[in-house]
Order: sequence, then structure tokens, then C-alpha cells
Amino acid sequence: MSTHKAAGGKASQHLSPKGKRLGTKVSGGQSVKSGNILVRQRGSSIHPGKGVKMGRDFTLYSMVDGIVSFTTKLGKKLVNVITK
Repeated sequence: MSTHKAAGGKASQHLSPKGKRLGTKVSGGQSVKSGNILVRQRGSSIHPGKGVKMGRDFTLYSMVDGIVSFTTKLGKKLVNVITK
């Protein structure tokens, strides 16, 4: 019979995971091109508006060239890309 527990788990303890770099990548009033990432998020806290699509990981990206605007509608935060 062993008098000590098996070792090996101590090295992986107390490590902080790397940040995922979430958040808004473009602020309101800035110009963007088609395909630019606007918001990286977990869950749909900000919803897509006109000229914006949502990826499967809830990333919001621009579908058209234009200027970014953030608005609220019926209590939801929206991001729109208005064409020039």
C-alpha cells in the first residue's frame, strides 16, 4: 500500500487562462469595410442591425462598406453599418 497520493496535478493548478479579446472592435462613427469585425461577444448582448450579420460564435461583422452606428430599439442594443 502506498502512503502518498499520486502526484502530477499540482503543475496545472493556479494558472489563469488567456483572455479571449472580447468586446467592441470599432466605435460609432468609424468607417468600416465589408467583412470587418465589429463586436466579439459571448451571447447576443448586442444584436445586428442593417448591414451587419452575426457569426455562429455571436461575432458581429459588417456586410457592406459604410459608417458604424450603435442604437437601441425596443430595449435591444443594435449595431448598424450605414452605407455612404
